[in-house]
Amino acid sequence: MRGLFASSQRVRDGWRIGLRACGGEELRDSLVGMTGARRTLGVMAVGAAVVGLVAQAIRPSLGRPEGPRVEMAVPPQVREILVRRCYACHSDEPRLVWWDEAAPMYWVVASDVQRARAAVNYSEMGTKPLATQRAVLFESVNQIELGAMPLRIYLLGHPDAEVTAEELATLKKYLAPFATGPASAGAGASESAHEDVTEAAGPSPNGVPFLPGFANWRVISTTDRGDDHTLRMITGNEIAMRAIAAHQLPSWPEGAAFAKSTWQAVDDGHGRLVPGKFLQVEFMEKHRVQYAGTGGWGFARFVGADLKPYGKDAHFENECLGCHEPVRDNDYVFTLPLPRGSER
Repeated sequence: MRGLFASSQRVRDGWRIGLRACGGEELRDSLVGMTGARRTLGVMAVGAAVVGLVAQAIRPSLGRPEGPRVEMAVPPQVREILVRRCYACHSDEPRLVWWDEAAPMYWVVASDVQRARAAVNYSEMGTKPLATQRAVLFESVNQIELGAMPLRIYLLGHPDAEVTAEELATLKKYLAPFATGPASAGAGASESAHEDVTEAAGPSPNGVPFLPGFANWRVISTTDRGDDHTLRMITGNEIAMRAIAAHQLPSWPEGAAFAKSTWQAVDDGHGRLVPGKFLQVEFMEKHRVQYAGTGGWGFARFVGADLKPYGKDAHFENECLGCHEPVRDNDYVFTLPLPRGSER
């Protein structure tokens, strides 16, 4: 037996010498290393699974927001389009498909829905005056025509949200911008001349100041809205006008500011529209750092002859930014200066 054990020991020693000569020890170490790597990967996989399960429990609420729920006063065919194409994000009835339900996608969707509701919530739009409801729908149709809504990235996962040409025509027909004429001259005498608008009733909720010198700014452009029969005049301060003259656009310089003054459109009896009652003035002022959260622009609106600041709180500016988002590449500015003289 002693001879047998000695023989076995010699065989083992021979294998060790052979393995060492053929690099066997390195192979053994590699096998040990692979086992350790598999163990590490297993631990990482278990950890990832635990994190994933915990993540599913973190679900921001998409429940019904506070406030009265009153639907828009629109015909059934218009409401059907809004429900089918817009209510998934812009209502108290969010609709999520299965891939929206899993985190982290759920977090993205929840954030988008909350921001969408803050901008436009059709479930609560009925609490506003009919003229305001129509104005919101008018802006929504503009967003659709500009390709800004629904969001392109949203359509990749929700192609059924895209508004068809026929549906867009139905919405536009309902709005019928010029179906009824503006007020007559006798009913719309100007109650507040442009040059008399000098002082606001208070500061804007988001801190953007009223700019009293706007009455003396130079005109950049004029527009009209057929849906609510208004005339608008866009003026710019000296910084904005210098940028126009120097062809610095579309990036506007620091301190540039615009005012959009709005009046009721009045028929003067000779087929011409003239300004009637003063309705409001809106401001955009460029300060990249101060207003970094809204594209570098401060937005403010002052309403009526007493220039009452618009908005319940500072979040009203999200409405403004949402409206201007389609022209982000134009530094969020819709109005392009009219060519002058030899520029034509």
